[in-house]
Amino acid sequence: MTITMYGITTCDTIKKARVWLEGHDAVYRFHDYRAEGLDAKRLDGWVGKVGWEILLNKASTTFRELADKDKLGLDEKKAKALMLAKPTMIKRPVLEVGDRILVGFKPDVYEEAVGGK
Repeated sequence: MTITMYGITTCDTIKKARVWLEGHDAVYRFHDYRAEGLDAKRLDGWVGKVGWEILLNKASTTFRELADKDKLGLDEKKAKALMLAKPTMIKRPVLEVGDRILVGFKPDVYEEAVGGK
C-alpha cells in the first residue's frame, strides 16, 4: 500500500500526523506543497472523492487574508482555483492511502486506514 502525505513542513497538525505514522512504522512519502506545488489533476481527484468543501480550509490564515471579493460566491471552480494558486488553503494533512483520501489528522481514522504495529 502506497501512502503519501501532502502538506507543509511548518504545520503543527502535519508534525503530529508524521509522528503518528512513524510511531506506527508506516512507510510514507511527504509532499510539501511549498516545495513541490500541486497539480490540477490531483486536486480534481481529491475533490471528486471528498468534495471541495472538505478540502478548503476557511480557517487558514491564507484564506482569511484573501480579499472579500475572492471569498464571496465560492463554488467548486473558484475554490479549486484558489487552492491551486495557494495550496496552503487546503486542510492538512491530506493523506493518500492507496485509493483513499483522508483529510485532517484523527488517530482513530489513521489506525483504521493505515493500521499499526
